[in-house]
Amino acid sequence: MDTRKPLDLPAVSLMLMLCLIWSMQQIALKATAADFSPVLQIALRSGIGALLVAALMAGRRERLTVAEGVWKVGCMAGALFALEFLLVGEAVRHTSAGHVVVFLYTAPVFAALGLHWKLPNERLAPLQWFGVGLAFVGIAVAFMRGADKGGEFSGVLWGDFLALLGGAAWGSTTVLIRTTRLSSLPATQTLLYQLLTGFALLLPVALLTGHTTFNPTPLVWLSLGFQSLVVSFASFLLWFSLLRRYLASRLGVLSFLTPLFGVALGAWLLAEPIEPAFVTGAVMALCGIVLVSGYGWISAIIKRGDSTSRR
Repeated sequence: MDTRKPLDLPAVSLMLMLCLIWSMQQIALKATAADFSPVLQIALRSGIGALLVAALMAGRRERLTVAEGVWKVGCMAGALFALEFLLVGEAVRHTSAGHVVVFLYTAPVFAALGLHWKLPNERLAPLQWFGVGLAFVGIAVAFMRGADKGGEFSGVLWGDFLALLGGAAWGSTTVLIRTTRLSSLPATQTLLYQLLTGFALLLPVALLTGHTTFNPTPLVWLSLGFQSLVVSFASFLLWFSLLRRYLASRLGVLSFLTPLFGVALGAWLLAEPIEPAFVTGAVMALCGIVLVSGYGWISAIIKRGDSTSRR
């Protein structure tokens, strides 16, 4: 029996805080990119986050599960995690932080398509297929904005495309976790696999590609602390804790405030332009994603309305 409950005020407050934190990670990467290479920053935050999660597990006397090939799947999840953030790190060098967070949050659409194929109980309903179509039309509209800007547009378009690929990698990670033994592991272990493998892969990539800029300004140290302590450690563990206590569909719908916060904060803190065509496409994409991820919640509302009207 599912004992998870609908959202209450504490859950909504915590989700708003998480959405703000997650939207700020792209802002921090973009703001410090000139002094701290994004790929190097993500590698270091993953390593520091892994140490913190390992320390928490040691305090709980929790051992990392490696038996029966679990470590192989864990490393695969970590490789997808590393790919996601490698793409994000490159994307913020070419496009705005607001664009990155919007395209990254297409991940639920890719996850839904993968789960539809892999799990019989995750088949998409007609309304969800409509949401998938709406999301991809919105993505196309967002990509087509400002096509007359020539070379400037080409650079931004490349960054947007990398962020979209990052969303696909994130969605693939979700599918892998949901369809393997990783789904039965404690959240700390799944997170540790991702952070450890991410660090092990991203640091050599940063060194081999020359993305090693590190100018230790106060803002750089602040960004690294925020990324490591708040994003990679505290926010992910809090998210997993909420998933154990509350209905995932409700939490998932609220999480789509993150792209909205990202666009608004990018415009406010980084003076990033907000193009009308991009906003139109982003709103279409986000509405489609809500239809896909929030289908259970939407269906419950419709059924409740039908039962009320019959009385």
